[in-house]
Amino acid sequence: MLLDLPRFKDFRMRYASSTHAVDARTLVERAPGWLVEHWRRKGVLKGGEAWLDYYTVEPGERLEIFRADEPGVIVSLWMTVSASDRRFLRNLVIRAYWDGEAEPSVESPVGDFFLQGHRAFEAHPSLAASAFSLPLGLSSGGLYCYLPMPFERARIEVENLGAEEVASLYYVIGYYAGVDTSGMGRLHAVWRRERRVRPGEPYVILRARGRGHYVGVYLYVRGLSLKAPPAGGLGFLEGNTRVEADGEVVYQATGTEDYFLSGWYFSGGPFAAPFHGLLHKDERAGEVAAYRFHIPDPIPFREWIQVTQPHGEWNEVEADYSSVAYWYQAEPHAGFHRLRAEDLI
Repeated sequence: MLLDLPRFKDFRMRYASSTHAVDARTLVERAPGWLVEHWRRKGVLKGGEAWLDYYTVEPGERLEIFRADEPGVIVSLWMTVSASDRRFLRNLVIRAYWDGEAEPSVESPVGDFFLQGHRAFEAHPSLAASAFSLPLGLSSGGLYCYLPMPFERARIEVENLGAEEVASLYYVIGYYAGVDTSGMGRLHAVWRRERRVRPGEPYVILRARGRGHYVGVYLYVRGLSLKAPPAGGLGFLEGNTRVEADGEVVYQATGTEDYFLSGWYFSGGPFAAPFHGLLHKDERAGEVAAYRFHIPDPIPFREWIQVTQPHGEWNEVEADYSSVAYWYQAEPHAGFHRLRAEDLI
């Protein structure tokens, strides 16, 4: 990565942001007097046009934040959010559509996509915390993603599925234009949840068909059993993560925490490494949230892939599971799990 930094670049760099022109009269009518005076002193109001650097997203509103009609690669995505809705991490959903497809290739609550799904149930969540990983995370108020997103054409939107407005959404998206993306897979990231996993059946992180490679997962688990471990508590960690590709088992972990490159029920507590980490552990409440990215070791598939996570040795531990799977594959993609509003609660 650093060795390639000095090489001259043949592509063009572009940035798209939430800064946009608005009608000054509309802005003045909606704002309190002190704010209007502040804008005048700052030069925000110039003639009939004003500039805002954020968007307000009303309940039920979809806001397009990026569109490109020529080949390119998104190489950085940053956003920050201010909202009175205490569930904005779950209620604000991001979707990305590549190459003119009708169904999204990326669909996830914003919080879960940026490794913050375990904080969706906090009484007063904020973006003041940090969750560092190399590909994406949260850094002191800012949500960031460096996973490359190639496309022939692209459209990204956010939707507010909550009952309250998102007061301000700021974003900056950096992308290379004029790049040949014909030999590149398209980023896919899909959130799913089982509020109570099914006895005897593992939790499914990912099922996909086509050609591509799996690059990681964010997983949040909340135990529901009052029994002592291993039947309750953190006993769901006894489940062995399993990856099957094209008819063979290519990965079989020795325990859930082992897949996340830890051990003994995450005995050392939370940590953040470039490609794996434990963001949250509450043994009393039976909760863990962890991530692993297969950046050094992506798992390829030519026809299909399935990633499953047992809840306990025999899928016997009651728990609430949610996850975001990240992978690349060729478009068009076969249909896969779609986000349901009732699962956000």
